[in-house]
Amino acid sequence: MHSELAPTGILGLNILNYVWHWPTISLLHSSIFPKRNERDRGRKILLRVILYAGKGGVGKTCVAGATGIISARRGLKTLVMSLDPAHSLSDAFDLDLSLMDKNRGQPIEVGQGLWIQELDVHEEIGNYWGEVHRYITLLLNTSGIDDVLAEELAVFPGMEELSALLYINKYVNEKRYDLIILDCAPTAESIRFISMPTALEWYMKKIFRLERRIFGVVRPVARRMVDIPLPEDQYFANIESLYTRLKGVDKLLTDPGVTSVRLVSNPEKMVLRETQRAFMFFSLHQTSIDAIIINRIFPSPVDDSYSKIWGRDQQKYMELAQTFFYPLPIFKAPLYDSEILGYEKLLTFGENLYREEDPTQIFFKQKPYQFARIGGQSVVKLHLPFVTKKEIDLRKIGDELIIKIGNFKKNIVLPRAYAVLEPSRARLEEDHLVIEFGGSIE
Repeated sequence: MHSELAPTGILGLNILNYVWHWPTISLLHSSIFPKRNERDRGRKILLRVILYAGKGGVGKTCVAGATGIISARRGLKTLVMSLDPAHSLSDAFDLDLSLMDKNRGQPIEVGQGLWIQELDVHEEIGNYWGEVHRYITLLLNTSGIDDVLAEELAVFPGMEELSALLYINKYVNEKRYDLIILDCAPTAESIRFISMPTALEWYMKKIFRLERRIFGVVRPVARRMVDIPLPEDQYFANIESLYTRLKGVDKLLTDPGVTSVRLVSNPEKMVLRETQRAFMFFSLHQTSIDAIIINRIFPSPVDDSYSKIWGRDQQKYMELAQTFFYPLPIFKAPLYDSEILGYEKLLTFGENLYREEDPTQIFFKQKPYQFARIGGQSVVKLHLPFVTKKEIDLRKIGDELIIKIGNFKKNIVLPRAYAVLEPSRARLEEDHLVIEFGGSIE
């Protein structure tokens, strides 16, 4: 077996790179979350979380906004939250930008029973992350960076995603909404978002306590020897507080009875290939995908030769999509003759997309992985579509099974009965990876 230090995150970054980021995001306090009001009393809570993900520019925001409108009109208290740092949710609803700016990243009601939220990471840093942010800024100042630039650089990648996770966990625990719809960033950032709870848990269990003790011992000595500031114990206390507030969110995101991912695509070769990769990576991270949405399909019949060529190509890729993603349902949306902006146009878009279907239902349910005994053999069976044998690297370290595909890696904690066994064989069966476990570890 290969030795392995830590699970690798998005873009091949080792988890230790994330570790440097975690402390900068640890002072988000619960006071930012809205409270339940009297009209919520006695209301039956239907807990659903739906992520709309896919390649940038395929129309995720329109689909997410339209789904929110349809769901709210069905009587569900609905929140649509943007996870993309380049927010466009307010643009889709054709809102005055100053309206969102004045709201400072908090939910704003845009219709009966419908709220949208675009996080403002700078607002949250200024209000709630002051101590940690000041430490990182001071550290950058020490290296010669001026105050203004240091404050900007102290906003690290991942802050926005972690803020969203904190909001989601809080809203779910408070039963604030019946349905939370997440308008995801492009695929790579979405995978980072979904993998963060696992990465943070790994850090807290494997590194955090040791690191905290080391700094506690080194800090008094280092102050007399170097000018570089070291984090105080409150720095680590804030990380621990962050971890506590995030507890449970990983189970929420991987519960197929609550959370579903819906991949939005276009009928084009490059986009469908990206959708296949997204399907595989979300499956690797144990999130349930229940539907595919193909957006911007040329209407037929068409008269001009330009549109006929596009239409013919799109028809070919639509047929491929049916083959790729079967048995998942595929919802189809045409290419409209104008921009889809504003509540009414989004409503029409949603009605045409879902027809008579309830968009909050679970359209397809499948366990991302399962432990079983097949023919007397202990096996782990994982749903991994669109992957070939040569792309997979399997390793077992202690009680963890490590699966690597390209730059993405997933650690699965094995039950005790499996932890004492070694993987003996792995094979692909259609869209599943089956790993057999054999003799005990000597």
